[in-house]
Amino acid sequence: MKIVKHSLIACCAALLGVVALVAQASAAPNEKLPENYNFLSGISYELQHPGQSLPGSNDFDCTPSPEHPRPVVLVHGTGGAKATNWGPYPAMLANRGYCVFALTYGALPGLPWPFTAIGGMGKIDVSAGQLDRFVDKVLEATGAETVDLVGHSQGTYMPTYYVKFLGGAQKVTKYVSLAPLWHGSGSTSPTTPLFMKLLGGRDMPICSGCGGMMAGSPMNEKIWSGGSPYVKGIDYTNIMTRNDEVVVPYTSGYVKPRAGESVKNIVVQATCSTDHSEHVGIASSRRAAYFVLNALDPEHPVKVPCENVAPITGQRF
Repeated sequence: MKIVKHSLIACCAALLGVVALVAQASAAPNEKLPENYNFLSGISYELQHPGQSLPGSNDFDCTPSPEHPRPVVLVHGTGGAKATNWGPYPAMLANRGYCVFALTYGALPGLPWPFTAIGGMGKIDVSAGQLDRFVDKVLEATGAETVDLVGHSQGTYMPTYYVKFLGGAQKVTKYVSLAPLWHGSGSTSPTTPLFMKLLGGRDMPICSGCGGMMAGSPMNEKIWSGGSPYVKGIDYTNIMTRNDEVVVPYTSGYVKPRAGESVKNIVVQATCSTDHSEHVGIASSRRAAYFVLNALDPEHPVKVPCENVAPITGQRF
């Protein structure tokens, strides 16, 4: 009798343990990921977890919700990668119910880590092909019809090649850009376009695609084919910083829409002079990030903060 009693107690304890584990498992998806609004946090994570994705991103079992039916694809800038470039973004978006994905494109081939975490070095058209394949993989995994792109620096520019020349126009709904460079970076004065065009057409050491981001380069002319960097049917948001020291002038990213184009241009300091984020910091500024949230879901806007934001880290102080 004692054996039966003890067995019943053991079975009940085991059952309660299973119930507890199931409860924990069911609660886990509701737990919020930490949102670290510091650009360096992505780099720190890469150093601790070489080659891995930031928490909240690249879950290919993620099913888009009715509230957020389109996966968000994060497209890093020159020298960035799927983890190093994105600090708070995967957590911020995943916490709000988005399926979030991030790729590393344009990494130098045949080299070990940490070189695998230095992307954006390849030719822009080749990188666009990598984005094409990644978006197809995301669409196949999630069952979504289109994605939304959120890019930073080169990640605002390279996807235009994908959209215009690789069939991406049918697969992208929203195109959100942090520190965009539609006109290319560098002087556009009447005395220098020939120099920029010649230099921009050459492969640069290590970064073979960097010349294509220069004002007046052959790639920049290709980006502007048809008289605009935009494609009708895609909803664009450009988010710029007056402190940009890489995209010069910062207004290179400020392009007004033509008839039939959907474009919103935002300068983070226009109504908040205390945000000192520059080319790097804008990718982790909470103010810029909340502008991104509103661009992705304008029907449910969040209040965009005005904070004292440091350059480089994009962290408030």
